[in-house]
Amino acid sequence: MKVVVSHTLKSLLAGSGAALGIAALVALDHWLNWVLLMVPFGASCVLLFAVPSSPLSRPQNVIGGHVLTACIGVAIAHMGWPMEYALPLAAGAGVAAMVALQVVHPPAGANPLLVLFSGMNWHFVWQTVLPGSVLLVVLAWAYHHLAGHRLRTTA
Repeated sequence: MKVVVSHTLKSLLAGSGAALGIAALVALDHWLNWVLLMVPFGASCVLLFAVPSSPLSRPQNVIGGHVLTACIGVAIAHMGWPMEYALPLAAGAGVAAMVALQVVHPPAGANPLLVLFSGMNWHFVWQTVLPGSVLLVVLAWAYHHLAGHRLRTTA
C-alpha cells in the first residue's frame, strides 16, 4: 500500500528536518564550545532534507564536496594573492575539483569564498567543516530512516 503524502506535509517535514539538523549543530556548538556550524550548511539542509534522493545529497557529495572546497580555499588563501585573483581562482578550482572527483554539492561552492573572506585556516577544515558535514549527513540519515524514507547512497 502506497501512502500519499501531501505537498504541505512534505514541506513541513523537510523544514522540520532542516531545523532539527541546524539545532543539533547549534546545541553541540554550545555544549562542546566548538564551532560545528557554518552558513553553507543551511543550503546543504535544503538538499539533505528536501531532496534526499538527489545525487547531490549523497554522503560522499556532502562531506567530500565541503571538505574538498574548504581545503582549496585554505590552500589558495596561503598563496597570499590579492582577493580579486584569489576569489575567482578559489571558486573555479572548487567547482572543477568537485566535478573531477564526482562529489558535486552546490552549497560547498561557497566554502572557498567563506574561507577567503573570513581568514579561516586548516583548523576550520578539520574542526568545523568535516565534523559538521558528517554530523549533518548522519542526522539526515537518521531523520529519513525514522520517517521511513528510502535514501540514495550511490551514483
